[in-house]
Formats: sequence, C-alpha cells, structure tokens
Amino acid sequence: MRIIKCNDFDSYWKKEQKKSDDLKTEKIVKKIIADVRAKGDDAVRKYADKFDRSSPEKLEIPLSAAKKAYDELRVTDKALVEALEFAANNIKCFSEKQKEQFANFEHEMGKGLVTGQRIIPVQKAAIYIPAGRFPLFSSVLMCMIPAFCAGVEEVILSSPPDKDGFPDKRTLAAAAIAAQAAGVSLDKSGKKLRVFAMGGAQAIAALALGTKSVPKADVIAGPGNKYVAAAKRILFGEVGIDFIAGPTDVLIINQQIKNNNEQIEENRIADVIASDMIGQAEHDVDARARVLVETNEFADKIVTAVEKRLLQLPTAKTARASLDAGGLIIVYDKKEEAIRIANIIAPEHLELQTDDDESWIPHLKNYGSLFIGQLSAEVLGDYSAGINHTLPTSASARFTGGLSVRHFLKTVTTLRCSQGESFEKARNAAEIIARAEGLEGHAQSAAVRNVKE
Repeated sequence: MRIIKCNDFDSYWKKEQKKSDDLKTEKIVKKIIADVRAKGDDAVRKYADKFDRSSPEKLEIPLSAAKKAYDELRVTDKALVEALEFAANNIKCFSEKQKEQFANFEHEMGKGLVTGQRIIPVQKAAIYIPAGRFPLFSSVLMCMIPAFCAGVEEVILSSPPDKDGFPDKRTLAAAAIAAQAAGVSLDKSGKKLRVFAMGGAQAIAALALGTKSVPKADVIAGPGNKYVAAAKRILFGEVGIDFIAGPTDVLIINQQIKNNNEQIEENRIADVIASDMIGQAEHDVDARARVLVETNEFADKIVTAVEKRLLQLPTAKTARASLDAGGLIIVYDKKEEAIRIANIIAPEHLELQTDDDESWIPHLKNYGSLFIGQLSAEVLGDYSAGINHTLPTSASARFTGGLSVRHFLKTVTTLRCSQGESFEKARNAAEIIARAEGLEGHAQSAAVRNVKE
C-alpha cells in the first residue's frame, strides 16, 4: 500500500488513468453477440457449455424453483432469510420514495399552449446476476425491487447455471424474497417474473436481441465481469442499460477529532478505516481502496491496522493483492485539497469521517453514494440500509448516479395546442426558425396551422 502527499496526487492519478482498451475481450464478445444474433438459443447453449458449469436444455427456470429455494433456505439458514427480508423491505421503502419524485404534470405556457410530462415504466427489464466465487445474491434485491417499484410489467432474471442447470439457490431464494417484498406473486400465470439460467456475454446478447426462448428486454441492469460489461457497452442502443461497471472502489476522508483519549481514539479509528479498506479490497485484485488523512503518523497507523487484520482474514490473498496494486493513502494539508482530490477520484463509495461532516457535503460533487459519519459503514449500503449498491465506478460518478427506479422509467413529454396568443407566437416562431434553417417543409407545417388566415 502506498502513502503519498497531496502534492503528488495529480501525477499519480495521471498514470493511474492510463489504461489500454481490452481489445481481446471486445473481439471475443463481438463474436458471441454475432453468434447469438444468428443462431439464438443454440448459440447461448454452445457458450454455456464452454463457459458455464452446465448447459441446460431449457433456458427458462420454473418459478417453483425459486419458491423451493426460498423454503429450503428458511430451514437451513433462517437468519440469512430474515436478513434478506429486512434488506428487501428497506430497499422497497427507499425505491417507493424515489418513485414519488417522478410525477406526471401539465403546465400552461400561455393561452393555447400546454406542455406536459408523463412517467412511463419500461415494459420488460432484465436483471443480470453473476455467479463465480461470491454469488452476488444481494444484487437480486438491489436490481429487481426498483424495477418492480417502477411498475415494470415483466422482470426477467438471468444468472449462470450451476451443475444442476439452475442458478445459485441463494440467488433464486433472493428472487422470491424480492418478489414477495414488492407484492409480486410467484404464480407462473402472472408472468410478472421470469427466471433464466444463462450467464456471461451470451446472456446479455440473448436478453438484448431476443431469441426463441428468451424475451427481448427493454433495459438490462446488474453487475458482471469484463465480458458482461463489454456486451452491455456494445449492445447499448439496441437495449437500454444501467451503466458500464468497472472495478469497485472506496475513498475515505478522515479528519482527526481531538479529545482527551486521543491516542486510543486514533488507534480505534485507524482500525475502522482499515476494516473498510479491506472490505473493499477483498472483492478482487482490481478493487481500489483509498484514504485521505491529515498526517503521516496516522497513515502509518492505518497501515499497521491493515496488516494486523489481514493476518486473520480468509480472503487475505485477494485483499493484499488489491492493496499492493492500488491501495493508497493520501496525506493532505488543507480541507480544500482533500475536497479537490475527492472530486477528481469521483469514487463509487465515499465515506466522510470528519469533525464537521455537514460543512464538507456541499463541496463534494462526485460520488456514487455518500456515507456520512463513522457509523455509516459502506457495508450497510451494500446490503441492508435500503440505498442501492449498484453504483458508478471508474470515476463515472462525474456524470451519473447509481441504479434507481429511474433506470426503469421513461420521462416523455406531451404538447396540447389550441387557438390562443401563446400558440400563435410559438407557431410563428417555429415557422421563422425552420425557414432560417432551410427546412421549408417544417416551415409549411407550422404555416398551415395559422388559424388567423
């Protein structure tokens, strides 16, 4: 793990951003997409046989399998089910509050001219959930519940098959819990939820293009590896996507709080920061954990705390590789320097641990989610507090936010015109502008509506 002064940050960041495009991945994914476009289900099965643990004859899984997985998990791990149900209800509550912020309206610009907005959910939303070493079944809740709360007619869950031809059982159980929280019946006749055992770029292609077995989705959301990300990027335009996700990252801003037990308090805070860095680093070797602190001495305390925790961590190999490759502690002199650096990094997760958090917040512009105060651990946002953990990475928080109900909604506009002063002014202005642009047909379309003639 590296420690640098804030003056060295710009040169460090410039080197960090020099990443070559993975042309090999894109070439592979383009071939997969072309095959799925041409051969549909057969291509999906071919690539499942190559990349997944099995290649099921039937890609769609009966909803009874999700209900069965849920019932079995209640017996084998009741605490997990209760934790997932708690999280699901919080996610639903937050998603419903988000939906309230999107409203239909009409506004009279003047006599004869009424503009409006309508909020319409997409009809079919696909949710992709990866498998691998750590099946992200919590992402099922994070992606499905906002879609349901948005009012999507049909939610399609896709996840790689296991050896038995079904997705991970906890993923299936989470799907049942998400549906339950959103008030969606698992009765197959409802067709509100469909589940497919498909993984990788071939699944994204099938969902984007449609096949004999797989419905064509309007939007695809959810995490995935570099092949999934490449497929989403290439197919964007034929299908809507949430965003392109890269390696996960966290930035922690620390400002030391003075008290009578300063030494004890510093050690405790250093250990808290170390635990949050490791929690991010254990995802994979490309994950990035970074911290802004005021002194070299405190930076050293964090390094010591990290080393101590790694000794007892089951995922220490991955976490250490991540921290060695990109773990960073930046020592800053002034608050303004820390804010500038934070806004450049534009982290997926930004933890704010200062003596006056509220004075920092207005100046922090770029982040996926902001965790305010030392108790506000990122892990609570990851799982149970209700905010979404599907967030922009690789500094894309500069221009977008995290997954929400808005990704499953379309904001469309309306126009009502009738005879009146404002209508005539708008019609006349349109005629003049169209003619000035050389589009006489446009101008005549406006002119023919001159009700005064």
